[in-house]
Amino acid sequence: MFNLSYFQFRQIASLVALALLASQAAFCQDVTPTSEGANPYGLAALWGSSDVVAKTVLLLLLTMSVGSWYVIVSKLLEQSRLLSYGVQANKDFWGAGALAHGAAKLAEKSPYRFVAEAAIDAVEKHPALNDHVSLNDWIVMRVQGAVDRVQGTSQAGMAVLATVGSISPFVGLFGTVWGIYHALTAIGLSGQASIDKVAGPVGEALIMTAIGLAVAVPAVLGYNWLLRRNKQALDGLRSFGTALHVAALSSTPAASK
Repeated sequence: MFNLSYFQFRQIASLVALALLASQAAFCQDVTPTSEGANPYGLAALWGSSDVVAKTVLLLLLTMSVGSWYVIVSKLLEQSRLLSYGVQANKDFWGAGALAHGAAKLAEKSPYRFVAEAAIDAVEKHPALNDHVSLNDWIVMRVQGAVDRVQGTSQAGMAVLATVGSISPFVGLFGTVWGIYHALTAIGLSGQASIDKVAGPVGEALIMTAIGLAVAVPAVLGYNWLLRRNKQALDGLRSFGTALHVAALSSTPAASK
């Protein structure tokens, strides 16, 4: 019901690829020497001097960042389509004269058409129930079930943003603690505790925490923003379902029973 088109999939794939290339360049770039000499610290030095655990943390943060941005872009496109389907339904459906004609005017993948067809199917199949269930209850159940299915689909992926926003700072903090531990161990073995020997490696390890926060902030902001947009889109669908229930109930003689 919410499948991405080929063009939209290519757009998202391009964004993800650009993010991967940019992050890889940031982590793996060579240190550029300046007039005062080469910079021994920074992301490139952190990546080059880190062990397997630290590199795993960096790659994990990169994966979470790319995943969260993919969810943000894909959900934004999905919600934009849902809102546009609502505008189309309010414009074309109610002026069709009959529920079946109105549903036929809606886009094939429109969730509004999915809900409308559920109401039409409920009216058509109600006689087979032999009046064990009232028409009103039957239409309510079918329409609400269709709306719930759309709601469940629209919330897919939101848990990824919530998870990334919650745990990425702690993943970055773990990387910082691990880096400081190894830095202090190396300093202790060398027997040199001057400020230049301590500040550099410790400051380099703190980059992990900064990366974790840089991953978490867009995920949290994106989650809250998409949650509000999702509520707005679903409120329109629920209003359509309520009006559809009344229209389906009044369109059949069985409503008088």
